[in-house]
Amino acid sequence: MLSVIFILFPFVLFAQISAPKYSNEFLNIGIGGRALGMGNVQVGITDDATASYWNPAGLLRVKNKYNLALMHAELFAGIVKNDFAAFALPLDTNSTLGFSVVRSGVDDIADTRRLKNHEYGYYQYDSIRFFSVADYAFLISYARKSNVMKGLSLGANAKIIYRNVGAFATAWGFGLDAGAQLQRQKWQFGLMARDITTTFNAWSHNPDEIKYTQLLVDSTAALPKNTIEITLPRLILGVARTISLPKKFLLLLATDLDFTFDGQRNVLFKTKLFSVDPKLALELSYNQLVFVRAGMNNLQQIKEFDGQNSWQFQPNFGVGVATNGLRLDLALSKIADNANVSSIMVSLGYAFD
Repeated sequence: MLSVIFILFPFVLFAQISAPKYSNEFLNIGIGGRALGMGNVQVGITDDATASYWNPAGLLRVKNKYNLALMHAELFAGIVKNDFAAFALPLDTNSTLGFSVVRSGVDDIADTRRLKNHEYGYYQYDSIRFFSVADYAFLISYARKSNVMKGLSLGANAKIIYRNVGAFATAWGFGLDAGAQLQRQKWQFGLMARDITTTFNAWSHNPDEIKYTQLLVDSTAALPKNTIEITLPRLILGVARTISLPKKFLLLLATDLDFTFDGQRNVLFKTKLFSVDPKLALELSYNQLVFVRAGMNNLQQIKEFDGQNSWQFQPNFGVGVATNGLRLDLALSKIADNANVSSIMVSLGYAFD
């Protein structure tokens, strides 16, 4: 009966702390079958409506006049649903506008706090209620060609964050991103600065609901106060190269370097000032019609039960088909350390004039 309480309390109590590390982490999961199949390596190569998420400067590379992208992913054996939708359209020959929404959440959580009648001792099954814990991000993106350097594109995002923990707590936030892409023959370069102004989430709590929960767990616990949660800036550098192969094959090799500034993380390179998480990916295509992808990210040093340290990474694989403006991408990724748990991501894109 109290299982829902132990699910809820980490979310509710976390809101009391204004620590920046891992804030708004749902925006770092990734979106799009192509990207997820390549280990989230996208900053320098993104070229469709998903660019509004990865690097808004990439919106200028959309090949058709209008571009629509949809994605659905089920993580951790289907417990967490991750969804994305985006639409991009040109304003003129030098600028593009994009709109997108991200949702990540756990639905149909049973609230059984009132299941047992404490006065008479019987169970009231009609008292069970269901709720969701979900995070939303709404992005408005703008990209424009640079007049200073040929092949340089610039972009920016304005994003609104909404986070909801059932009837217990909600948060609203706002932030800005900036990005750039540079094309040099078969080389592609990208730069993405997320949360450049520091993103703020303002949490508010429902004291009546939380007070009732605390009476069941610990009546002496203090009620959480409305707080501000911040997300510090993150910088991502991307480099990619396209290699032409015989028989209409193309090989794309790409890497992203993810710089964080919120303290040392368990990544390959870390200092007191910043941490760097490298990611590698490749994409083999035939006639720009069929795609096979692989990527490696989340490289971490893990301490085993025998006390020895070992390096582990997250492997990612994907396939895609593109024809007549329609693009279907599938990705398979081992999100958790448990080798028996994998996640399948499906995304659909459509471009038209």
